[in-house]
Amino acid sequence: MTRAVWVKADDAVGDWDARRARITTALEAGADWVLVDEDDVERVSELGEINVAAFRTDGDVTLVDDVDVVDAEAESEPESTAEPDAVVVGKNGEGDGTIDLPTDLSGSADLSTLRREGELDRGAYVRILGTEYEAFAESAAEEADHTIVVGEDWTIIPLENLIARIGDETELVAGVTNAEEARTAFETLEIGADAVLLDSDDPDEIRRTVEVRDAAERESLDLEYAEVLDVEQIGSADRVCVDTGSLLEHDEGMLVGSMARGLVFVHAETAESPYVASRPFRVNAGAVHAYVRTPDGGTKYLSELQSGDEVQVVDTDGNTREAIVGRVKIEKRPMFRVALETDDGDRVETLLQNAETIKVPTSAGRKAVTDLEAGDELLLYYEDTARHFGEAVEESIIEK
Repeated sequence: MTRAVWVKADDAVGDWDARRARITTALEAGADWVLVDEDDVERVSELGEINVAAFRTDGDVTLVDDVDVVDAEAESEPESTAEPDAVVVGKNGEGDGTIDLPTDLSGSADLSTLRREGELDRGAYVRILGTEYEAFAESAAEEADHTIVVGEDWTIIPLENLIARIGDETELVAGVTNAEEARTAFETLEIGADAVLLDSDDPDEIRRTVEVRDAAERESLDLEYAEVLDVEQIGSADRVCVDTGSLLEHDEGMLVGSMARGLVFVHAETAESPYVASRPFRVNAGAVHAYVRTPDGGTKYLSELQSGDEVQVVDTDGNTREAIVGRVKIEKRPMFRVALETDDGDRVETLLQNAETIKVPTSAGRKAVTDLEAGDELLLYYEDTARHFGEAVEESIIEK
């Protein structure tokens, strides 16, 4: 499931300076959406590229003692010509409790507005003020692409109910005020909300919430050890170094191999060496023919990688994240052929450069490939499946 972070930046946040601060942080942190008032859509487009959802209200006019008063800020701003990516109804309406819900929801003004919004993505904003608002959110989800639910005294139970009832019909966006609430929303019922709407002025909280999103999207792999059968010096081959736009940790690397069903863990060059300085952005991954695992669970040939591609980074516990390829270096180098046998008796192989700087994790600790020998146990990711154009397929393929 792809998760998303929305950041609330409408006029309830404050003046434009306060709203702009939230939007700018959302852009810098990598949030997916901002939720603003219609008058701010064009302003957001001038700040940067991000999905924009806009409240669809009659917000220019406020009733005070039955007299129409024109909102001064709205009057002073030019009418926006930019289109939002989604329109959201419910603010100053039935969704937030400003107008009472009708006894018969078929007469709801908010739901009627949702139905006639046309081709733009449609969103519903609902404060969960009681069980009747849960029912209203369910009805809105039948019409809305995004259903935003905000709890005033938030407990997990209403969110559990909504995930169970409407999770397949709409993108369910749970209102939160901090990263820990976001983590809970993403984990509830082991399915979680599709997205969160963060209402916070704290830039660090916005960044932490984006980090929670990224962690929730990442898969965790079951890695295992396979016995080294043979380490053979062979001739030279075209070797690939993958230089990422990220600094990799000491226990991180990539999964590469000659056979897609058995990908060997190769460490990043984080260790100091008497011969060269550490390069913690680099994985010396193997020969051009080898597979490397990608964040979507697929594979690519090392020869295919180019600047801007994404590769999967994994640590020795199987935790994964994505990294952007900044550069690929292909050079002719002397190679080892490393043959392994899994617990199931399957034989897998890969080619690695004959160099002390290439390190792999073994059951006895981190080792240079030049020190590997038969009987060592090498960490790898094994799945008994074939690959076709990088995708797992149910067919018989012989690799040897």
